[in-house]
Amino acid sequence: MFRALLKVNDHCPSCNEALHHHRADDFPAYLNIVLVGHIVVPLVLAVEIAFAPAYWIHAAIWLPLTLILAFALMHPIKGAVVAWQWAMRMHGFDPEGDRNDPVNDPLPAATPSQCAN
Repeated sequence: MFRALLKVNDHCPSCNEALHHHRADDFPAYLNIVLVGHIVVPLVLAVEIAFAPAYWIHAAIWLPLTLILAFALMHPIKGAVVAWQWAMRMHGFDPEGDRNDPVNDPLPAATPSQCAN
């Protein structure tokens, strides 16, 4: 689905569904921040209450964990947002054609079974 770090392909490589008109924008990043924050912050608090380690130990543990989680979750979250837009027929994914979408898509819309791969 991705052609670069966070760039979505113009078309699905499996079913040729047009993806160029998705509007994920910053929503995946916001979801990523919320999700990683809800994972890391309770762990930080639990470790602080149970062991009270020095601040450098906190930094050595939580900074790498936060970065790893943020980068590991970005593709699945962005893919889920684009899939959600496709499932809800938002932003040009409507097979009937969105009259407000300035992009005319010459490719036919795929069915959900064609995108199962």
